[in-house]
Amino acid sequence: MQIEIQTGEGVEHTTELEEHTQEKLQRVERRFGKRLTRIIIFLKDERPGKGGIDKSCNMEARPAGRDPIAVEALEATTFEAITAAADKLERALARRLDRKP
Repeated sequence: MQIEIQTGEGVEHTTELEEHTQEKLQRVERRFGKRLTRIIIFLKDERPGKGGIDKSCNMEARPAGRDPIAVEALEATTFEAITAAADKLERALARRLDRKP
């Protein structure tokens, strides 16, 4: 499973950001990694320079042979947004991939 991080305005792509993202997606990777081809993460400051709860994290998981699954989180910091989105993604993947056909 490949993890791709894309940063937008107001978010710097750092080693700490990558490490935090990898750490928060460990459970998703352990549980669903063999069924996913890729997870794409889009990070952005919705209102650069304004402050507040405006850091967005969109995560899109690509299960093999199925439609993508996307979630979004909006938090005060980029790290909090990543954490919230990873939790949402795990729940969304469980609903979609763990149910019986």
